[in-house]
Amino acid sequence: MNETANPKPSLQGKVALVTGASRGIGRAVAVALARHGAHVVLQGRNAGALEETDDAIRTAGGSPSTIIPLNLTQEDRVDALGPTLFQRFGHLDILIANAGILGSLTPVAHVTDQIWQNVIVVNLTANWRLIRTLDPLLRRSEAGRAVFVSSGASSGQYAYWGPYAVSKAGLEALARTYAAEIASTSIRVNIVNPGPIATGMRAKAFPGEDPESLPTPEDIAPLFVELCDPNLKRNGATFNGRDRLQSHHKSTA
Repeated sequence: MNETANPKPSLQGKVALVTGASRGIGRAVAVALARHGAHVVLQGRNAGALEETDDAIRTAGGSPSTIIPLNLTQEDRVDALGPTLFQRFGHLDILIANAGILGSLTPVAHVTDQIWQNVIVVNLTANWRLIRTLDPLLRRSEAGRAVFVSSGASSGQYAYWGPYAVSKAGLEALARTYAAEIASTSIRVNIVNPGPIATGMRAKAFPGEDPESLPTPEDIAPLFVELCDPNLKRNGATFNGRDRLQSHHKSTA
């Protein structure tokens, strides 16, 4: 059974914010959304890298994006994001909460204050702030869609992944709580666990792994597009990229 909606939805005229859009999954999803007609607002720490994503969007036939260089640890600036977008667009149709950091892989007893704080702030607290500042704009959309990016590490079964695992477990709880709270509205909130994808973060965590053996961010991007479909019914669900990619491989074999 297809858990999502139309695999090729029209997002013409939709306004989409993608966090962590300078590289990896965020960049691929931003390009895919633009290709389907959305106007994409790109968030990332590096303006030059965001401009490269904008170039990729234009090359793919999308409209020029809006670039917002922003460090998600800057709490006041994150809080101001909603009012800023309201002044520019009046609403928000899509939130792709993709930005995240790995921190360092080390025993829990050896984690420093700074590493713990940085990972929790970027991966968890910033997403709560995004919900708080953007919820009024999503409610002004005819079909607001929010997708949060988690990880298999959220299970807590992998040694040395403490801060990252805790942040992603908390993010899943946050997203499901938000989904329950907006269930009676036109907003739909879901979670994607991409699985192993050839990204810079993956290379940092598994330096000996051959990236050619992994799916690319472009391979997983269509799942995010489907979850932004205005006709989507699912809410509060977790979609595993590994299952999706295996299913796609079987259907095209």
